[in-house]
Amino acid sequence: METKPSAPTQADPLESNEQLIETKVKDPEVASNEEPARETWDRKLDFMLSCIGYAVGLGNIWRFPYLCYRNGGGAFLVPYFIFLLICGMPLFFLELTFGQFGALGPVSIWKIAPLFKGVGFCMLIISFLVCVYYNVIIAYALHFMYNSCTSQLPWATCNSVYNTQFCRDPTTNLTDAPSWTNTTCGKGYGWFESVGTTTYNISTLNNTQATEFAEGAESITVNGSCVMYNASAQEYFSLGVLQISSGIDETGNMNYELLLALILAWVIVFICLFKGTKWSGKVVYFTATFPYLVLVTLLIVGVQQEGAWDGVKFYITPNITKLGEIRVWSDAAVQIFYSLGAAWGVLLNYSSLNKFNNNVYRDALTVSTINCCTSVLAGFVVFSVLGSLAFQTGRDIADVVDQGAGLAFVAYPAAVANLPGAPVWAFLFFFMLLNLGLDSQVTCSFLFRLLLCFVSGVMLSVVLIYSDQRQDNCRAVFTPACQFILITPAAGIT
Repeated sequence: METKPSAPTQADPLESNEQLIETKVKDPEVASNEEPARETWDRKLDFMLSCIGYAVGLGNIWRFPYLCYRNGGGAFLVPYFIFLLICGMPLFFLELTFGQFGALGPVSIWKIAPLFKGVGFCMLIISFLVCVYYNVIIAYALHFMYNSCTSQLPWATCNSVYNTQFCRDPTTNLTDAPSWTNTTCGKGYGWFESVGTTTYNISTLNNTQATEFAEGAESITVNGSCVMYNASAQEYFSLGVLQISSGIDETGNMNYELLLALILAWVIVFICLFKGTKWSGKVVYFTATFPYLVLVTLLIVGVQQEGAWDGVKFYITPNITKLGEIRVWSDAAVQIFYSLGAAWGVLLNYSSLNKFNNNVYRDALTVSTINCCTSVLAGFVVFSVLGSLAFQTGRDIADVVDQGAGLAFVAYPAAVANLPGAPVWAFLFFFMLLNLGLDSQVTCSFLFRLLLCFVSGVMLSVVLIYSDQRQDNCRAVFTPACQFILITPAAGIT
């Protein structure tokens, strides 16, 4: 009697995964020999500094200080560190662990659950968008760096051809309304006879000259009104750098200075990436550490200026009642996710280049803690200088505080212009912004190279993203792709 061959049994997926984990834990080298060779970090410090450079970015300098001031000063640190502990650190640790275990990129790693492969492509698309706008910011920093190499900072005065009559610098004579009107313009305002009209009640003036002008009327209308002055730094950025037109109907000319700065920014990014991890891992030794040297130096210089401690008190004085507002807690949560940059795929990609037995738990705690402490340090640096600016201009600190590009390219440059040796501090500040921008830009461009591989693969009907030679192909595609990307933000610099 013939016996039928037994049907082949299917391997239990769970059992296979357990065997894979056991093999990697026991002998990572044997496990790695069964997989295609993958580029790794030369040293553990390369990985640490790369993660710090990615997490510590422009948001720490130009966003956190403003949020801290707006949401109760020192009280804002309570929800901030709570969300760091319950959301930021766990998610940061999860992404590093996932990438280190899989040792694959943000798309290929979803072989573990093919249904979610779209998440990987979303990460690449986000990196594409970040690459575009971050390089524009780097171009601004390069422009300011170049124009800081002068004995007189161009945004310190109102003597340029693009300045308007509303521009104000330390030498500007303040103009008030006619004395017979008994009107005094407030802080930051001046009287301009060519702008609008102002109506006064004769009975409130009680002035013979005014009564003669009105000839018995109940009110009198005079040409002129109180108008807020523009800071010279504001007009420099809006009219000198961006060359903003009067409206959408006026397109203006091509801004060749910013265009050249943008091209240079892409060239710098390419130089940081063209040799892969081995080279970019060494670049961060400077780009990730130099900003701390500048921050500490600016803090030492800033706190020695008059009015600096008023700015520091304005920054850290707690307003406990703010903790009852939902916006304070939402801002803290958003800032944690924005600052750490988790779930963008960059951390996943970086940790995939680690050895399997690397202590990723220690790395996650260290990087996330350094990132948040940097934000607090940046707040002291920013508000010490803004406090000095408010003291010198006679304005309230709340009137000079800003966030985003307004802080980095208007408020802080205006404050630095009043420091001794202003061109030196201005150059260092914008060089620091360049390094902070490059760290984040290079890490996002790492993922962006994979996206370029995918797009070019579709065009050529070759799926390069799964090819063993994908890194060489990426480098070949990266250069002409940059030329295309240069066109995209060019519309924003006209």
